[in-house]
Amino acid sequence: MIDKELLRDTVAKAIEGTDMFLVDITVTPSNEITIEIDSPSGVDIDSCVAITRAIEAAFDREQEDYELEVGSAGLTSPFKVIGQYEKNLGNELEILTRDGRKLRGVLSKCERGADDCDVVFAIETKVKVKEPGCKRPVEKTESIDLRSGDCKYVRYDLKF
Repeated sequence: MIDKELLRDTVAKAIEGTDMFLVDITVTPSNEITIEIDSPSGVDIDSCVAITRAIEAAFDREQEDYELEVGSAGLTSPFKVIGQYEKNLGNELEILTRDGRKLRGVLSKCERGADDCDVVFAIETKVKVKEPGCKRPVEKTESIDLRSGDCKYVRYDLKF
């Protein structure tokens, strides 16, 4: 089976000096490898080809056969790393919390949490509030602080 850490190091070297970052690496027991990358400026086919060539140079198919797919993290894919949050600062997000609430709002801040997989972030969302003395509810902006671990998914919202 392909060594995932060696694969991670190979990808890290291939994207070194660029604005790209690694989102996820998946290796199945049958050696099907999927590499997801992202970048604030977008990912083009030439970048995927360069990473593919770096992996193929490091892992000899004669010794161990594998299937390789290198691509960008999809627009509707859930966020997995802090780079995806940073890339989407100011964009509309859709969040499903572990307690079943579905939230939509603009990503206003993000920072690394306790470990690499944990992201602390805030969204600005509009809520209707009944003000005393007003006949109709007034729309106000509310900031909601969240942790990635408290969410089933966080992703770019295509509906806005």
